Amino acid sequence: MYLALLVILLQCSELYTQERVFTFNTVEIKVQPSVKVKNGAPMSIVCHADISKSTDFQLKHNFTIFKDDKLVFMTVSDKRDAQYEISMARSSDTGEYECTVEAGGKTKSSNSLHVWVTGMTKPILTAEKKEVLEGEVVKLRCELPEEVPPLHFFFRKIKMNSTPKEKHVFEPYRNFSVVEFSVEEGDNILQFDCFGRRNVKLEFESSVHSNKTLVTVREPFIKPTLNAKPSSNITEGDRIQFECSTVVARMRGIEIILQKNKTILNSVRDERLLKYSAVATLEDSGEYLCKVEQGRASKTTKLNVVVSELFPKPILAASMSKLDENKELTLNCSISVFRKANFSILRKNSNGDIWLTNSRNLTMRVNVNDTGSYICKAEVKGIVKESKPVRINVYAPVSKPTLSVVSGLPEVVLGKPLRLICHSVMGTPPITFTFYKGNEVKKRVTNDTYATFLDENIRQNDKRGYKCDARNSHSSGMKTSNILNITVIVPIRNASLGSIPYGEVEDGSETAFLCSVKEGSWPIHFRIFRKTDREVLVFEKSENADRVIWHKKTMNRQDTGTYYCMASNKANVDVKSHPITISVILAAWQKGVIAAFVLIPIAGAVTLTLWWFLCKKKKAKGPSMEMSGSALATNLTSEKLTRQHNDGDYYSGSGYIEDSENHMKSADESKGPDLESAEVEYTEVEVSTLDPHRAPVQKGTETVYSEIRKANNDSVENRHSRIQGHPDAT
Repeated sequence: MYLALLVILLQCSELYTQERVFTFNTVEIKVQPSVKVKNGAPMSIVCHADISKSTDFQLKHNFTIFKDDKLVFMTVSDKRDAQYEISMARSSDTGEYECTVEAGGKTKSSNSLHVWVTGMTKPILTAEKKEVLEGEVVKLRCELPEEVPPLHFFFRKIKMNSTPKEKHVFEPYRNFSVVEFSVEEGDNILQFDCFGRRNVKLEFESSVHSNKTLVTVREPFIKPTLNAKPSSNITEGDRIQFECSTVVARMRGIEIILQKNKTILNSVRDERLLKYSAVATLEDSGEYLCKVEQGRASKTTKLNVVVSELFPKPILAASMSKLDENKELTLNCSISVFRKANFSILRKNSNGDIWLTNSRNLTMRVNVNDTGSYICKAEVKGIVKESKPVRINVYAPVSKPTLSVVSGLPEVVLGKPLRLICHSVMGTPPITFTFYKGNEVKKRVTNDTYATFLDENIRQNDKRGYKCDARNSHSSGMKTSNILNITVIVPIRNASLGSIPYGEVEDGSETAFLCSVKEGSWPIHFRIFRKTDREVLVFEKSENADRVIWHKKTMNRQDTGTYYCMASNKANVDVKSHPITISVILAAWQKGVIAAFVLIPIAGAVTLTLWWFLCKKKKAKGPSMEMSGSALATNLTSEKLTRQHNDGDYYSGSGYIEDSENHMKSADESKGPDLESAEVEYTEVEVSTLDPHRAPVQKGTETVYSEIRKANNDSVENRHSRIQGHPDAT
């Protein structure tokens, strides 16, 4: 039963849940009457939620309205609309509006909507003072009470019959601004106003102008008066006096200044009157200004003064402006249509004019030191006037110029420029120098004491000499230098190195090295280097030739290496040859000595080995031989030697012995052991000399030893003969 009730409740709950389904379709925001509202008019922000429901049931809606992302309104309602009422719209209500609706755990927001409240509130302007003095400042404050920064403020100073002066201030964080206006001379009654401006959606909107504020200006002193006594039109030489005065309310801080062409002539402080006097000159003509200052206040008065000329400026005349030294110069000072004056003649100097005479005429014999500017002065009634300066140039003759090369030596490397200098020790500048190459004019220069010339066209076979002349304004004329001949240095070109013998050189032999160049001016400095693990200078010599030979008397193994030569001359360019390689080898006699040292021990070893072998054979065969008699041995030996002569063959002792031994050995072997007990008999036989044309044998005697074995039957079974050659035999 309980289970059935639980099932029924669950089904009912499920049915209930299914019946309360809803969804947000849209959320909209609107402005009434429109998105553009006049300042002060009523305005309503309406938020509407469009919702779809499965059934008709009550749903609570939470409405929230934002302006520029700031909460401005919030309400809860079972209706689908909410309204935010603004009774009087202000410009501060301008902005981006957006509403959000939350219901049943679901939230939906509208799009943003821009609302523009047109028109700004009228600004309020206040002045710190209603009455000020000239030179003081007026402090103003302009406020837009209902506006929201950032704001622009504009202040205006309005004078009668003049264009208003305006000041602009930007206030990013407050809705008011403060400025100061200075009160100037001539300001009497001033009016001020202001207005505001703001930026809305990249458009500027301005407010109406504020109320006008009136400020009264009082003068701290009156405009000064400026007078000239006896008159503003006077003649030079007369005394003129200026007086400048004013009426001031407060003496403290008052100052009076007299100026001419921005130059202060006189000034007084804390006084009402200024006086200034001077003897009038033509230069005193012009406009004078009297200025009265107190604090920031300032007033001025101007007066024009005309000074008539008493006498004109004197004129200085010279007999000559350019003359030779020791010549006579006459100077004369005069005044047009006026003769009664005190004259003086002077020479200008940086340290002060040099007085020459108190007369209107001067005659003198001049030297170079008298060169300069001369003036004359005339004085009438205390007025002194000065003439225009006259330039006098006194010339000393130029000395004979010297022409030289700037680098020093009279030579130049082919392909490089030649710089010459022409110098005259004496002579009054300016001096005109002329350079010649041969008879061709190359350059003219006017300078003080020297001039230079650069010749960039240097040729190898150019034989023309250089000269220069110098002249100034002296009547003696031109002076010419000596002719300067220049040596053209040809740089080294194509160095080469050779040797005799080339490549391989026997130890102890002589070798000749030849270093030569294809082109180059003498003398030439030759250097030969040997390069192994380091470079060694082995030969060095300067020659007035294009080649040099170095004889190396004795070469040794240490001289093996790579050789090259370098050549240079006054062009200071080192030219290097291609390298050659020299190998020092053993001489022929050194090879023979080495061969002897190697072959003699070998030959000795062979001889000793052969001797040992023969001795061993002799000892082994001696006891088994018998001699058949001296006659038989002699006959056999003679027969053998005779056959050798006839055959034209010669055998050394050892060869012959081997043949005899072989033959005898075979005989012994055939006879058997009976021969071993036979006696041995030695016979000495003389051998005749061999034919020298058939065999290379010298004269001599050979001793032949025969071993004869005698058998019982008295027959010769075996023979052994040994022939030993004479030491002189071949």
